[in-house]
Amino acid sequence: MSSLGTMARKVLPFFAKGRVVRGFGRGSKELGVPTANFPDDVVENLPEELCCGVYCGFASIDNGTVYPMCLSIGWNPYYKNEKRTMETHIIHNFSEDFYDQQLKLVIVDFIRPMLDFTSLDELKSAIASDIVTSHKILANDAAAALSKHEFFLLDEDV
Repeated sequence: MSSLGTMARKVLPFFAKGRVVRGFGRGSKELGVPTANFPDDVVENLPEELCCGVYCGFASIDNGTVYPMCLSIGWNPYYKNEKRTMETHIIHNFSEDFYDQQLKLVIVDFIRPMLDFTSLDELKSAIASDIVTSHKILANDAAAALSKHEFFLLDEDV
């Protein structure tokens, strides 16, 4: 296990919420993996232990159904981002965008550190693998129990 993963696991599970904001527009169009992005204030207030990397957990929009998710925290070296982001891929096909709606998530586990890729295909392959890994981790009874956490039931505004 990497030291990054060990550090991150000290603060897991971690709960976050915020309004969905527009990202770079690459998730759906270029990668085929739509993402819901948190505003800067949520990202800036993450604990230091939640290092750059890929995580998995559960998410809901506006207190709706809770779905598995895969999350990238970091600068995404392939795209040379200049600011740290939290890009959440909710593993579900939604019929429409949900900008400005409330996104709640619980980060359950660390999958891997942030990596750079030499091609878009290599990045897409890693994302597909991360989604498969997320399903495996989240099928565990202890992880799955977090999808029913009271955090997802609370009807408070962000």
